[in-house]
Amino acid sequence: MRSKRPLAGSRGGPGLPPRRGHPRGAEPMLGLIVLLQVLTLAVSGPPTSSEYLPIRVAEAEGYFAGEGLTVTIKTTRAESGAAEALAQGQVDLAATTLEAVLRFGPRAATQAPRLVFGLTAAPPVALVVGAPHAATVRSIEDLSAMRVGVTTPGAPEHAWFGWLLARAGLSVAQVRVSSLGGRGLVSALDSGEIHAALVHEPVASRLLAEKRAKLLADFRTPRAVTEALGAGTVNAALFARADRRPQDRDLLALTRALQNAEQRIRSAPAHELAAKLRARVVGDTEDFTARLTAARTLYLPDGLVSADQVQQTLAIVRAHTPLPKSALIPRPEEMLLIKVSPAR
Repeated sequence: MRSKRPLAGSRGGPGLPPRRGHPRGAEPMLGLIVLLQVLTLAVSGPPTSSEYLPIRVAEAEGYFAGEGLTVTIKTTRAESGAAEALAQGQVDLAATTLEAVLRFGPRAATQAPRLVFGLTAAPPVALVVGAPHAATVRSIEDLSAMRVGVTTPGAPEHAWFGWLLARAGLSVAQVRVSSLGGRGLVSALDSGEIHAALVHEPVASRLLAEKRAKLLADFRTPRAVTEALGAGTVNAALFARADRRPQDRDLLALTRALQNAEQRIRSAPAHELAAKLRARVVGDTEDFTARLTAARTLYLPDGLVSADQVQQTLAIVRAHTPLPKSALIPRPEEMLLIKVSPAR
């Protein structure tokens, strides 16, 4: 997948004499050739996902090109698709979840996954209690035998929810979980049909701001995850294969571009970002503004992930649904490919 291509546009170096009939500096490009490293990156969909927004911003703002990289992005329908593309050697890198890369990623020992850059600590959801039941459900322990809504069955946040319950001495079997879809979830909360729900952004912030729900546990920022679980974790990240890893200098360039993109997300007005992003990434303009506001505090600082975070996440994933016997699980220390350089 990786290749190098010449970039036109240089005026040449000082050792190149001007062509006869052309003043110095006006001659056609002859000399200095800049080589761009080409990387292919599978990114989990949907395109509007805030977890992978730094990649979209780095592309749109020219941060990859500014680091000497040409990054070809291939969007997959879900996290599993990106992990499978990495396993099959269709891409150099995959932006997906740690769970997906373990369940659907490389299987041979020589192909072991390597974590390049951390994006989010957990699936960015909030566990909220609907206003009709706010006086009844005051803690995680109160969820026993209560109705809890989720958007879709098998979503990544279910594992974190299960661990949260276990810390409170409960199991998922003691809670009545219902899959209701995005709109159905909000209606059920408002009507009191369900007691609590795992709600994605930007809906979670809106419900809390309008006092239609009360916050019970928060997975929307790295700090909130640590407070909820007592330890840090990692969810979405960029992964490479051990046998096809890009060179360190290219990975460092990639991380610098992503760090710059995250800084841009934290500070840029929504309309400026939306003007450069693809329409399918922006989606509804009003919704994008709300998603961007929530994303400003979403990401792991500088993309750094520790072995302890990987170990804790492995425990959460295994406790929720055992990994297949064929799953390749490196030691956490081995999974962390390189240290991320400080943002410039």
